[in-house]
Amino acid sequence: MIQEKLLEIYDLAFEYFGPQHWWPGETQFEIIVGAILTQNTSWSNVEKAIISIKKADSLNPQALYELDINRLAELIRPAGYFNIKAKRLKSFLNWFFEKYDGLLENLEQLETFRLREELLAVKGIGPETADSILLYAFDRPVFVVDAYTARIAARHGLIEPPFDYHQLQDVFASNLEPDVKLFNEYHALLVQIGKNFCKPKAKCSGCPLEKLPHNLEYETL
Repeated sequence: MIQEKLLEIYDLAFEYFGPQHWWPGETQFEIIVGAILTQNTSWSNVEKAIISIKKADSLNPQALYELDINRLAELIRPAGYFNIKAKRLKSFLNWFFEKYDGLLENLEQLETFRLREELLAVKGIGPETADSILLYAFDRPVFVVDAYTARIAARHGLIEPPFDYHQLQDVFASNLEPDVKLFNEYHALLVQIGKNFCKPKAKCSGCPLEKLPHNLEYETL
């Protein structure tokens, strides 16, 4: 039942929005940086911060690792919370260089579970950020969930509140084939539905999921 509903949601969303071509980024490292910077801000602001780093010729592991934290904060100012995010980036880079010599191929060799656990141990990296890095930078079949996913899932009866990140993630991961392309596209489509229709105050008219049963009780999710 849940599997059928999940596939129906995906099909309706894909038919409406089309392929999303996520995650924006020219390199693995750019995707990782973007995943850390996108916390609590819009992607348009992250793009401005990434452009700023590129202009400083610093969007590579070695250059960013050697960059003074105050200078890094200045470069990522457009992303908001720039002092906090500079510390988070530095925490990631310190771990990356101290344990893995700043080489992405060394991270590639890690099993998904171990890489996820190590990412989560880095100060400032939570489940959503870690899973975004795993899925989009390393092509691991890990389903990313966020606030949009939570709202849509609750309103369409996929899960009953209260629930935590991993319970919500399991709804998707245990009912869908572990396919990187599917997980990538599905998450991106849910973000589009959340941004355009399934807002805290729902805008059901015209939503690709309008015909599905839904419960608007969960306004605060």
